[in-house]
Amino acid sequence: MWDILTGFDPALLWAFVGAGLLLNLTPGADFMFVSASGIAGGPRAGMAAAIGISFGIALHLILAAAGVSAMLAAWPAAYDAIRYIGAAYLVFLAVQTWRHAGEVAQSDAARRPHRAIWRGFVTNVLNPKTALFIFAFIPQFTDPAIGPVWAQILILGAIFMGVGLLFSLTLGAAAGAFAHVLRRRARALGRISAVMFGGLAARLVWD
Repeated sequence: MWDILTGFDPALLWAFVGAGLLLNLTPGADFMFVSASGIAGGPRAGMAAAIGISFGIALHLILAAAGVSAMLAAWPAAYDAIRYIGAAYLVFLAVQTWRHAGEVAQSDAARRPHRAIWRGFVTNVLNPKTALFIFAFIPQFTDPAIGPVWAQILILGAIFMGVGLLFSLTLGAAAGAFAHVLRRRARALGRISAVMFGGLAARLVWD
């Protein structure tokens, strides 16, 4: 693995890191989910959601290296099935967050960050666009001349995931800190989070 890492053109590697950072800065599904989790449950919940999303990305990377993403792209029925399951899960989260707006921020997500980790993981895994994105983006920076492509995908993916995790942790903590300042409006913040989860579900279905 070290031979492959040192075999990358440094300029290309830095370009990859820069592109990955820009992609993380662009508001998307993960960005919105981490923000909503931080608003609903505070800094710990936001950061836990970021960790869960990273676990999901790790699974997508392994599947991409194994060629599963290519199969998913070639089988629209599987893509749609995963997409609708993911949307249904987000609707479930939206309903639960709306119903328990105000109390969730104080108890469930704040005291049980493992739930936010699990939700982040499931939400990311059930978004087939993540798998297709990884399959389309990362291979552009690989070079068969320096080693097995699957190994390069894992290495580049680990770099991409590391950069994304640092950004998401910061985002989750910031969203949670902002929510803490407005703790008296916890009910409204919880409902804003619910709307964001619902918006994610709609985007996943119709985008």
